[in-house]
Amino acid sequence: MRRLYFLLPGTTNKFACGGLWAELKTLELVKKVCAAEVVTYRQREKEHLWLDDLLDSDDTFRALDDAIFVMSWGFDVVKLAPKLKRLNAIYHAHSAGYGFNLPASVPIITVSRNTLGYWGQRSPHSLIYYLPNEISSKFQNQENSHWSDRDIDVLVQARKSSSYLMNQLIPALQKQCRVEVIDHYVEDLEGLFNRAKVYLYDSAEYWAVQNVTEGFGLQPMEALACGCQVFSSVNHGLSDYLDPAFNCYKIAGYSLEFDMHRILRVIQTNQKLSLSPTVLDEYRAENIIKRLEVILIELNEFFDHKQLYQSNIPELDYWQVVKLRSQRVWTKVLKRLQP
Repeated sequence: MRRLYFLLPGTTNKFACGGLWAELKTLELVKKVCAAEVVTYRQREKEHLWLDDLLDSDDTFRALDDAIFVMSWGFDVVKLAPKLKRLNAIYHAHSAGYGFNLPASVPIITVSRNTLGYWGQRSPHSLIYYLPNEISSKFQNQENSHWSDRDIDVLVQARKSSSYLMNQLIPALQKQCRVEVIDHYVEDLEGLFNRAKVYLYDSAEYWAVQNVTEGFGLQPMEALACGCQVFSSVNHGLSDYLDPAFNCYKIAGYSLEFDMHRILRVIQTNQKLSLSPTVLDEYRAENIIKRLEVILIELNEFFDHKQLYQSNIPELDYWQVVKLRSQRVWTKVLKRLQP
C-alpha cells in the first residue's frame, strides 16, 4: 500500500481544535494498516516533514507516485489541491459548505453520512467513502454509582454553545439545580461525563455564523456513552446518530419554559435514553480499522488506474447543469409544438 501523508497546517496549540485532534486520531488508526505520517505546510516543525521540501523537484514528484496526500483543512484545500494536481491526493472531509469543488481525480472520505450526502451531490463522479471519527473506549458508562450519586445535574461546554443556551437557559437552570459550565480544555472529560446527569449541546447557531457545517459532533456521543442524558441540537453531522425522543432530547424546543420542564424532569426522575451498543460499535476503533482496510485497498487500486487512464465523464459543473436544463426546456417546447 502507498504511504499516507496527512497534511496539517501545524500541530501545536496554535492550531488546536476538534478537527486537528480527529485527524491525528485517524492517523494513528491508519498506521495499523499502512505507513503514515504528518506533513505540515503553514508552520515548519522539526519533528514533521515540510510540504515544500517534498515537492521541490521532479525526482521527488516521481517518487511520490507511491504516496497519497490527505487534505483535511477545509479552508486550505483550494490552495493545496492545485499544488498536488500531479500527485495522488484525497480529501478527508469533516465539515461541509466551504464552497469549493474537487475534480474526479480526488477521492473523498467523509466523517459523517451528512457530509457524505453533500459530496455525493457536489462531486457525483468522485470516489466517495464514509469513515466515521473514533470514539475512544475510555468513554464508557462506569455504572458504579446510583443516579443520585452523580454530583453534576447539568454539564455544558461554553465553546460552540448558542447565545440562548448561555444567556437564557443556563442562568435559569442555575437557580434550580447544580450546573457546571466548562470554558477550558479538560483532560478527563470522560470523568466529568460520568459525574453528570444531563449534558447540553447546542451548536446550530455557531455553525450558522461560521457558514459551514458541524462535521461530526463528538461530545454528545461521548456523553451518551458515559450514561448522560443528552439535550442537543441535531444539525448536520449530529443527525447521523442522534434520534430525539429515542436516544436524546432536542434542545431549544420552542420555549425556555418547555426546555426547563423537560430538563428538570429528567434530572428528578432519571428517564433513561441511550445509544444502543450496536450504534456505538460503529464508532469504535475496531470497526474503523476494518473500514480503513477496505477503503485503502480501493484507493490504491484507483491510483494505479489513474496512471493509465484519463477521466472521461463530464463534470456536473455550473455550465453542464445549465446545458442540461436548457435541453430539458427545449424538449418540452418541441413536444408542445408537435401536432
